[in-house]
Amino acid sequence: MTWLWILIGVVAAIIVIIVIWYIVSYNNFIKMKNSIEEAFATIDVYLKKRFDLIPNLVETVKGYAEHEKGTLEQVTAARTNVANSTTTEERLQNENILTGTLRSLFAVAEAYPDLKANTNFLDLQNQLNMVETDIANARKYYNANVRMFNTKLETFPTNLIARKFKFTKQPMFEVENETERENVKVQF
Repeated sequence: MTWLWILIGVVAAIIVIIVIWYIVSYNNFIKMKNSIEEAFATIDVYLKKRFDLIPNLVETVKGYAEHEKGTLEQVTAARTNVANSTTTEERLQNENILTGTLRSLFAVAEAYPDLKANTNFLDLQNQLNMVETDIANARKYYNANVRMFNTKLETFPTNLIARKFKFTKQPMFEVENETERENVKVQF
């Protein structure tokens, strides 16, 4: 009869261990999901700062480069697309496009020595450079959180819990296409 109690005790201990593991794994997914959301919110703060700087930058360039209307319109359109984004994936894609149009704007500025010497433009450019550095660091933090979450999501045995609670793979904040990886070429 004692062997029966030992067997019941072992089975009960195994069940308790499985339940505890289940709870801990679920809670880890929730913590990681919240870390991803916090990291994206941090990116969002820096993107908002950049978003607010763009109209001032465009207006400063406009005064010097009237015939560069196409570039200015592209920057404005890209900014509008970011504002109208409805999903995280769409937002990430539109932010990458905006980054590319800003590179074009700075390439235009290179052609105008008076603009490059303008203190307002230099101040705005420095602010934007600082914000871009902050965005790059926030992207790295976000991507690190996404990588850890996605790895846990896809590895056994935690993938069983992920599937049960319908956790889904999160998108990385990546450069969209090859042209964005290249340096901007300024030609006169």
